[in-house]
Amino acid sequence: MKLLSRAVWPLVVAAAIWDAHAAFAQTASELRWGGDAEGGAPFVEADPADPARLAGFDVEVAGLIARELGRAPRFVQVAFTSLDASAARGDFDIGLSGVEDSPARRSRLAVTIPYYEFRERLTVRGADRDRFRTLADLRGRRVATLGATLAYDLLVAAERDDGVVPVTYEDDIHPYSDLALGRVDAVVLDEVLAARGIRRNPGLVSQPAEVGVGHYVGVLAPMSTMLRDRVNDVLRAAMLDGRLEAIFRRWNMWNEDQPRLYARALAGGGAEPVPGSTAAPSPGAWEATRRYLPSLLQAALITLVLSCAAMGLAVGLGALIASGRVYGTRPVRAALTAYVEVMRGTPLLLQLFVLYFGLASLVQLPAMLAALIGLGLNYAAYESEIYRGALEAVPLGQLDAARTLGFSTVQTLALVRGPQAFRLALAPMTNDFVALLKDSSLVSVITVVELTKQTSIFAANSGSWLLPGALCAAAYLALSLPLARVARRLERRWRRDG
Repeated sequence: MKLLSRAVWPLVVAAAIWDAHAAFAQTASELRWGGDAEGGAPFVEADPADPARLAGFDVEVAGLIARELGRAPRFVQVAFTSLDASAARGDFDIGLSGVEDSPARRSRLAVTIPYYEFRERLTVRGADRDRFRTLADLRGRRVATLGATLAYDLLVAAERDDGVVPVTYEDDIHPYSDLALGRVDAVVLDEVLAARGIRRNPGLVSQPAEVGVGHYVGVLAPMSTMLRDRVNDVLRAAMLDGRLEAIFRRWNMWNEDQPRLYARALAGGGAEPVPGSTAAPSPGAWEATRRYLPSLLQAALITLVLSCAAMGLAVGLGALIASGRVYGTRPVRAALTAYVEVMRGTPLLLQLFVLYFGLASLVQLPAMLAALIGLGLNYAAYESEIYRGALEAVPLGQLDAARTLGFSTVQTLALVRGPQAFRLALAPMTNDFVALLKDSSLVSVITVVELTKQTSIFAANSGSWLLPGALCAAAYLALSLPLARVARRLERRWRRDG
């Protein structure tokens, strides 16, 4: 057996070396570029004519770079907010998906020269064109944007200086649809997204006043400076011979800003930011924590209040559903059983989308109310199963004794069966509350900035999840551990009393 092992080991090692060589050769022949296909046109989208293909100006820019480097482009799907972290990890060679230039990004990644200049636009409803010309006109009003963008930074500054109320979204579609519905009063995003939002919602207009100026760049791992420099050479050559202009003309994005950008890029010698960037330098980790801590504490309070209110709703509805399934008529039991199965069998995220966005044409619920109702209705189904099991676990002898004493069904439930069932249900109720506390992070998709969403904004702007993640975890523990301790104390007391 030992001889066989000695004979096999060289073969295993040789196979491993060959596999590693093949993987390296494949990687060297490809340019893996990261992007988010959910961003849609004109950035990156599945081609409507052929969903297996990608289309967009960033797709064409990636193809141009790959050809000049003698490689084949290969797309890597990455969520937009994770592009920086994935680039730092080396999940792809270069990220191209409407990535905005900023000193903060340059301090932690290898960043290319800018290849497109854009202006931030303030978009309002046509009827408000004369009321809301600038951010200063929107004091106390809700203004939508995407988190961890230049537009978000501008709104944070406007919140401090002009009293606007930033509302962050996970995508660039719903800010404009919510503006059309009247849920927000304006949207601030770059002109590429603004033009697309107006095409989809004809009642909207963009104000001519400039809000800010930004640039799209490619991002690479910090150690990939040699590849970054080669990409810069390709971009400069494409600026000089008109290939970049041809790409942007095909996507109706060429304007008078681009020749000025290209002149500056061709005149410069390195990959320094183009003058005119409105982004602020990146603060240190502890300074960033000091700045974000009040927002994190406020978000933690929102998480706690929302979770407690939703759990109260779930407990009340769950008790009614459980009682109906135990004592109700056959049609009532069937209807309540169907409700429980539907709510448990479909994702909470889908339920929140339907409740907030899907029903918007019928009823426009405020985001916080929609989050409360969505969490409450979902967890009521789970609570009802706990209570039904606890009610059915009460010994039948005690129910017979209550009937013998002349108790009505309601009295038996309130005085005999209910209190004992509550003791049995307490432990799983506590587990459900902790689970709801964590599931409340999903409500960020309907614009509620709770603890996890604020943490993700902090992490995106600081370039690291380590410290923000640790603070977020500590906050969740601080919220959940006292509840678990109280529940254990109640269980011990009731066990002694019993």
